[in-house]
Amino acid sequence: MDIKQLLLERELGVVLSRYARACDQRDWCALDEVFVQEATADYGGLNRLQGRETIVAMIRVHLEGCGPSQHLLGNLLVETGDAGVESRVYVRAAHRGAGSLQDLTYESLAEYQDCWVSTPNGWRIVHRRMVISHEQGCRDILRPHAREER
Repeated sequence: MDIKQLLLERELGVVLSRYARACDQRDWCALDEVFVQEATADYGGLNRLQGRETIVAMIRVHLEGCGPSQHLLGNLLVETGDAGVESRVYVRAAHRGAGSLQDLTYESLAEYQDCWVSTPNGWRIVHRRMVISHEQGCRDILRPHAREER
């Protein structure tokens, strides 16, 4: 492994950390520093998405109505070749419900498989595929923000 590969892994790792923090802090504008405008995504085979705005909208629908979440990323592998730059990283995403669902949790174990492009502003994801290997808990807590009845 050479220094260029190490620097590339570090740069991609920073962008992936930005993604996890943006999700957990509900900082949707920060996702502009993660995905290119024309990005595509396949989240668990359920949501095939076109464009950064559509990707961010889907993430918001799932996270804005739940309580705290924590996206932990690890075991990053980066490959460079004729197909470009690709990475794979494990994700453990834990979520707690909000309001009347605050006692419920949902957790997924998955892998993000990303294709990258170098831009004038740094590396960005051009395509993401999320492969879920395990889920537990109540997926119903991933929902749009709703007012609680009083």
